[in-house]
Amino acid sequence: MSRPSADARIGHYENFPVASVLCPAHLRAPIAALYHFARTADDIADEGDASAHERLAALAAYRQQLVLVAEGGDPGTLDPRWTGLFTALRQALLQYALPVPLLHDLLDAFAQDIVKTRDGAGYADEAELRDYCRRSANPVGRLLLHLYGVQGAHSLQQSDAICTALQLINFWQDPSVDIPRGRFYFTDALRTAHGVAQADLLVLKQTPAATRMLAQCVREARATMAQGEPLVHAVPGRAGWELRLVVQGGLRILDKIEALHFATLRQRPTLRTWDYCVMLWRAFWM
Repeated sequence: MSRPSADARIGHYENFPVASVLCPAHLRAPIAALYHFARTADDIADEGDASAHERLAALAAYRQQLVLVAEGGDPGTLDPRWTGLFTALRQALLQYALPVPLLHDLLDAFAQDIVKTRDGAGYADEAELRDYCRRSANPVGRLLLHLYGVQGAHSLQQSDAICTALQLINFWQDPSVDIPRGRFYFTDALRTAHGVAQADLLVLKQTPAATRMLAQCVREARATMAQGEPLVHAVPGRAGWELRLVVQGGLRILDKIEALHFATLRQRPTLRTWDYCVMLWRAFWM
């Protein structure tokens, strides 16, 4: 449903299972349209050498294209940079009545990434970090549930738990990559509680305090995932198996972080062939 890791993900933008053989055939086109929408926005926010001002301006123009297609505007007026992308998205919106506010939430999260990176800013506390996950990850699960025809407040809450957990797992897997790029996901409150100095994090120093902090992060991500796991039994057919594997991918990354004694400031965990066998076996018994 969301982004477990660079190794467990499918495609360049990890939130969408666009290439999986388990993806229902009749939903591959709308899922691919959503994937390309999110992937392109992510590239605007994160790739190349554009300034933060240029990225924000491009993302605002991109959002205007979303508004145009969502409101039934003339496709002939689409920005040529993204004509194919938004033509496909327009078809998905029309055919499946996708909830457009969720797409705006994704763009809000990408814009926040740009601003936070520009300012070298982090998150004050868990509530602020989870609110970011609500916009950066949870919309993906809700969009997919909409396509799968799974409704109900409880299912949406479980989806949110899975997506938030996967987003958090991605954070705790990747501090050695994120911090040098100006992305800070260890909250101020968490660092203070564990006595972890920001200066140590900036140089990726794996102190005992940082290890304890990461251990707590892993425990909380695992607990959040457990809240959402029952959803795998509500999603029908091959999509349910897709979800089982995504959940197990996230959990396997947590296993790998634990095996590294939580030292992800120094080393990034990766999944090997055997890990995929473990994921498949565990998915079968969920």
